[in-house]
Amino acid sequence: MAIKPYDELTIQDNFLFQKVMRNKRICKLTLERLLDIEIKDISYPEEEKAIDVRLDSKSIRLDVYVNDDEGTVFNIEMQTSKDMEELVKRTRYYQALIDIDLLEKGQSYDALNDTYIIFICTFDLFTGKRHKYTFKNLCLEKPELSLNDGTTKLFLSTKGEMDDISQPLKNFLDYVDGHAPADELMTEIDSEVSTAKKREEWRREYMTLALEIEKAKKKAIEEHVFSEVIEMLKDNLSVDKIAKYTSLSVEQVRAIAKQQAIT
Repeated sequence: MAIKPYDELTIQDNFLFQKVMRNKRICKLTLERLLDIEIKDISYPEEEKAIDVRLDSKSIRLDVYVNDDEGTVFNIEMQTSKDMEELVKRTRYYQALIDIDLLEKGQSYDALNDTYIIFICTFDLFTGKRHKYTFKNLCLEKPELSLNDGTTKLFLSTKGEMDDISQPLKNFLDYVDGHAPADELMTEIDSEVSTAKKREEWRREYMTLALEIEKAKKKAIEEHVFSEVIEMLKDNLSVDKIAKYTSLSVEQVRAIAKQQAIT
């Protein structure tokens, strides 16, 4: 899939969504609308939040990561992929990373901040017609009993059909879904989107990121093809057939065989 040109980005694209949410006023008002709460103030712990997991050297960059005045952590992400199994597991992964990050800053377990992981999705969720699905840890035997561990996972869908959310939140989800701005905040966000698309430094940043993604994809494809060639050689397929199946040249297949000492 080709990388979308910068001029064609919308609020659905995470890169642009992140930039718009760097506007503190917009981010605060958006959080209040998504969660139907009042927030005195928000802060950005870092310009771009990356949490490192030292055990396996992996890291993950959280798209919009902010704190409110009470220390509550909010992570917001725009989602266009329909892989629900992966998406659900990602909330668990994010939660673990955020908790580890908080504890590494010297927090004791009983002082862990409340956290909200919010996914704004551009597709139907959980085979239902709701706009909003909020998950907390509850007792199966006594559903009214909450664990009160301070964690909340919120999935929002732009494709919901039920009358289950406030009009301001509906206006937000409709805007994400491509509708015209329906209120003052949506107009402000739309204006910020237009402004962001005129920022040349962000355009260059996006193009650099796009090139890195293309390089990573190319490398992954090359590594996959390389592995396939090795397996075919081990299965004693002829060089000509391997070249035909992989679209490599006969010379390239022979070079791989020579490199791996497979004849």
